[in-house]
Order: sequence, then structure tokens, then C-alpha cells
Amino acid sequence: MGRLRMAGLAAAACFIAGAAGFAWFVAEVRRPPDLPKRADGIVALTGGAERIETALRLLAADRADRLLVSGTGGNADLAQLARRAGVDSEPLVDRVTLGRSAITTRGNAEETAAWARANGIRSLIVVTASYHMPRALAEIRRAAPDIALYPDPVTPAALRDGGNAGRLAALRLIASEYVKFVAATLDLTALLPAHRPPATATPQHDGIRREVAHQGVRAS
Repeated sequence: MGRLRMAGLAAAACFIAGAAGFAWFVAEVRRPPDLPKRADGIVALTGGAERIETALRLLAADRADRLLVSGTGGNADLAQLARRAGVDSEPLVDRVTLGRSAITTRGNAEETAAWARANGIRSLIVVTASYHMPRALAEIRRAAPDIALYPDPVTPAALRDGGNAGRLAALRLIASEYVKFVAATLDLTALLPAHRPPATATPQHDGIRREVAHQGVRAS
């Protein structure tokens, strides 16, 4: 009987801890941004709408010296990305790095840490989806613990739908992301590949810089 009681108490404690952790996570997802007037750098983690556009607008408004777009895929170049954001790419050419090696959030963090070291970045605005922000911050803090991080979350359409179906979909999305966040905090993401193979990433210099010569864009 004593063992059953102890098992029950342990299960209840785990449930309470999990519920408390999830409640904290939901609050973090909903937290509004509190940005400095200016930071050394900005990083946009690709993978969802409005992330790159938001980061480019911040850079165009001179909220930071430099921008890293981490996890850039395909043949995307600065001119294309700037057009989508409605900003002029020409003044930003020497201030934007298109990082192409990362394939996971951990890869984003490692790519960010390398770029920050190469450019003397001590404060960083982080742009990603609101539900993804806690995990992104956890990974970047592990890779670059000495950098001050300022989240600027983008709220995706999936979290803006106020209907019952939308709320259910949002809950599923946040719950799924919470599981990934827990895995990241336990350092389980180290078990998975974080970067593209060198042959496809075509790194230069510190492994994340790349010339986009056909558009006249230099990744700095």
C-alpha cells in the first residue's frame, strides 16, 4: 500500500510540474516584445511567414548594425527577401548575412553564435514565431551564453484565429512545441543533425558567410 501511495504521489507531482511548466510556456508564447532602442545585431530564424520581413524592417529602421537570416534555403537572395519586406536592399547589402547551413533550431543557434563571435555581437534581437521563441531562446542561450537576447515574436495566422477550430489548432501547435522545448532544455537536440553537409552548405570564412554574386549581394 505504501508503494502504491508513493507512486500515486510521484505521478501527481509529475502532473502538477508538467501543468505548471505548460502554463509558463503559454505565458511566454504570449509575452509582448520589450526591445531596446538599438542592438548590435538581429537574427531571423527561417521557417514561417513574416519572420524575415520583420527582421529586415527592423534593420532598415536602424534598430541594429547587422542581420543574420539563419537557415536560408534554396536560392533565396537578399533582393528577393527585401522585396517581400517592402524595403530597399541596396543600403543593407553589407549588413546582411544569409546563413545557409542550419536545418534545425539548434543549428540556428550554433550558426548565430558563430556569426555573433565573428562580428562582435553582444546584444541580439531574435525574430521567430511566438510559439517557437522559448525554444529558440533556450538553444541560443546555450550556444552563446554571453549575449543579451531580446525576443521580437511574430504571431502566425494559426494563433490569430479566434474560432473554436482555430483555438483547438493553436492548442495543438503550442502543446507540440512545448514537447520540443522540453527536449531542447534537456539537451536532447544534440542527438539530431543540426546542419547541412558542407557540400550543400557551401560555407565560406566562418562557415556561414556566402557570396550571392548573381544578384550583386555580398553576405557580410
